[in-house]
Amino acid sequence: MAKDDEKEKKIIVDEDWKAQAKKEKDILAAQEKAEQEKKEKQRSALPPADFAGLVNTFTTQAFFAMGVLRTKEDKDIPADLELARYNIDMLEVLGTKTSGNITDEEKKLLDNTLHQLRMAFVKVSESKEAE
Repeated sequence: MAKDDEKEKKIIVDEDWKAQAKKEKDILAAQEKAEQEKKEKQRSALPPADFAGLVNTFTTQAFFAMGVLRTKEDKDIPADLELARYNIDMLEVLGTKTSGNITDEEKKLLDNTLHQLRMAFVKVSESKEAE
């Protein structure tokens, strides 16, 4: 009789849960792949590394140091004219060291940028002395 009971007891395997689990796993894999592709696209959004980018980096640093550019968090930080002067000097060194090795357009960019920075530096220096 025990053998008859074993024959009568069948194990029923529900295959639906396996299919559902596989489907969910595939959806998660697709989402992760999409997120990875999005991150890669965001990384490629950086501009090319070139002379103009280098000039802009020093320019931005100088303007921040002078207090011309500020974020909401930085609005109460006083201008650091020494740091601004350093960044302007670095651009001058860059111009000296690359003289004859840059295009006319790059030279014009550097010259105009240095002029703007110097004018801003003088203006900030004068306003700081007036305080």
